[in-house]
Amino acid sequence: MSKKQWIGGVVVLAALIALAVWARHRIHFDFAEFRAQIALADWRKIVLGLACIYAGYVIRSARWALLLRHNKKVPPLSLVGTQVMGFTAVALIGRVADLVRPYLVARKTKLELSSQIAVYIVERLFDAGAMALVFSIALLEVSQTDVLAAIRQTGHMTFLLNRSPELAASALRYGGLVLTVLGALFLVAIRLNGETIAQFFERAFSLISKKLAHAVGQKIRTFHTGLDTIRSFGELAAVGSLSVVMWALIAAAYFETMRAFTASQPLSTITVGKAVLLMLISGGASIFQLPVFGWFSQIGIVAWALTVVTGAGHEAAVACAACLLLVTFLGIVPVGLVWAQFENVNLRAVTRESEHTAEEIAEDAHSGA
Repeated sequence: MSKKQWIGGVVVLAALIALAVWARHRIHFDFAEFRAQIALADWRKIVLGLACIYAGYVIRSARWALLLRHNKKVPPLSLVGTQVMGFTAVALIGRVADLVRPYLVARKTKLELSSQIAVYIVERLFDAGAMALVFSIALLEVSQTDVLAAIRQTGHMTFLLNRSPELAASALRYGGLVLTVLGALFLVAIRLNGETIAQFFERAFSLISKKLAHAVGQKIRTFHTGLDTIRSFGELAAVGSLSVVMWALIAAAYFETMRAFTASQPLSTITVGKAVLLMLISGGASIFQLPVFGWFSQIGIVAWALTVVTGAGHEAAVACAACLLLVTFLGIVPVGLVWAQFENVNLRAVTRESEHTAEEIAEDAHSGA
């Protein structure tokens, strides 16, 4: 772990301790009730949720193999290990390990890391679009009161919320979908004429900063390289369909895990829309994931959201939030560690190597500009 990560971790830990001290004097927490909520949970639903998450990794492998087909044809399930080990590294080391997956794929397929980083970016773009689609559809059944409560919980769009609650609710319901459509149109333009667009933005941003202009241009060229993996409408539809199915499975994992807490009426009867809304909050809480420390901050944020959106008790909310973390984020860790042993992969070493190689690629691109 780097020095910056240690400092960030200590800051988060101090904040959590301060929050715990504050909450102890203001919120009554019954540990016996907490244990009862876990003991009475329907573990069949939790196992089903975990199975949905595991199936998602299989789909990720098939999707990546599809995006590789014009560079190198590989069996759809041959990259499952790279996905499992990559997400295990993120869970244990933090977001700094995000490049482990493209690095492991590049090493396994003997392709350039730069090409796999491009595939990784395209994969993330499809993730964003599929998640926005699933979220927008599921949110249609959520009342405006619950949507506004979620906005207050996340702390986003506060300015808009204070002036027009209706507009804020509409922005949350459909904003992601609208941005996805606009982003898709922009990416189509990049796919058709990426170099021209890159040069246009370089000239525009050079008025502000030449370094920024170069970075923007290189990012657009990377998008163009990644999008070159999709050369027909059929391939676009296949990758998009896999992405939607995968995010539907992730939403199902959240839904089944929340419903597993049968001793809490608000959780055991939660709707799909509310479950997806809480999935979005949980995803936002994990963006700046720190190893270990970030787990507890994520549990705290999700538990707070559960009490606000569903009205569940503090004990049930904390139990559910902890279980969601285990199912959707940490559940892959045992499999990933075992897989890494069989593949003779040191996750910490691979994280450092992927960072170093990516920096070299960036430096070479800058010097060649």
